[in-house]
Amino acid sequence: MGTPEFAVPCLSRLVEDSHEVAGVFTQPDKPRGRKAILTPPEVKVRALELGIPVFQPRTLRDTESYELLKSLNPELVVVVAYGKILPPEILELPKYGCINIHASLLPKYRGAAPIQWSVINGESETGVTSMYMDIGIDTGDMLLSQSVKIGENETAGELHDRLSALGAQVLSDTLRELENGTLEPKKQDSSLSTHAPILDKSLSEIDWSSDAGTIHNKIRGLNPWPSAQTALDGKTLKIHSSQVADGFSGKPGEILAADKTLIIGCGSDTALKLIEVQYEGSKRMSAEDFLRGHKLKTGIIL
Repeated sequence: MGTPEFAVPCLSRLVEDSHEVAGVFTQPDKPRGRKAILTPPEVKVRALELGIPVFQPRTLRDTESYELLKSLNPELVVVVAYGKILPPEILELPKYGCINIHASLLPKYRGAAPIQWSVINGESETGVTSMYMDIGIDTGDMLLSQSVKIGENETAGELHDRLSALGAQVLSDTLRELENGTLEPKKQDSSLSTHAPILDKSLSEIDWSSDAGTIHNKIRGLNPWPSAQTALDGKTLKIHSSQVADGFSGKPGEILAADKTLIIGCGSDTALKLIEVQYEGSKRMSAEDFLRGHKLKTGIIL
């Protein structure tokens, strides 16, 4: 059970490891883009390439979905970024239960957007955890985990791709230990848990009174979506990448340099260098290219 690109390596690895995948459950096709073209989830595309039956129920909370899954007689259900809640009767159906691959070092960052929030919050480390599923949200017993360092300028999108590949390896290792009878489930310490709620566009606006490191982490964490943004001359300026700039200080939001580099003042006497931006109505470009077409004066407040 999985839906987005993140889950594709796990599906592929199940087949590579010679597990019999009886079926793939994924979200229904959805309209995408400006033309709202009905588009299948990435997991569906991969499953069809592998010749695996695909099922796209709108809910798992009905008798029809339960009977469908029961007819497949799965020994195990693997769940990776599926996006639907599994009711108790489905959790209890497979002989070996339901195993989830989650992109954090549990119990930290339970929820829908663990990768993005680990970057937004300035974490230096994250990883992937496999766990048995229960009726809670990412609260089940932990099985295996692997950690990775987060680069100081790494975006959530870049980290997503690394953890997606790592998730497939953790899944492979978990199922091998399950077969060998060597898995040792470990209870989560809920007192150490943190929440990673789903992202929305209300998070995009930059508060320039925050220090440069905090803003830089937000820009990284909201890349590629929904993107951090500010206002310039009454229009939206998206900021896709940045670096903390040493040796500058000014008012929060003040343009401190606008020749070949674009430096913005932040809180606590810090500053940020904008690397890649996108002005309203324009394409994404380097800050240097943006400055060639937009003559900005220092002292302007974003």
